[in-house]
Amino acid sequence: MHTDIPNIVNLIHAIGGDKVTVKEMMSRIGLRGRDNFLTLYLNPSISEGFVRMLYPDSPRHPRQKYLLTVKGLALYHELKKNT
Repeated sequence: MHTDIPNIVNLIHAIGGDKVTVKEMMSRIGLRGRDNFLTLYLNPSISEGFVRMLYPDSPRHPRQKYLLTVKGLALYHELKKNT
């Protein structure tokens, strides 16, 4: 499992095994601009299959959180093992 996109790797580290909100992810990475975060980190991670929504049928759900997919967890454990 491998990705060449460092933003995805950073996001995978930030999520880990947790279910987190956009605000929590941004805080863990140290970002403030929500639009840039969505464009550069979250949307590519979702489209590459590393991250998924807790409520995929309702993207604007008030308690929406994000977690790693099986693919994302595999990469997370591989990255964790290599550090």
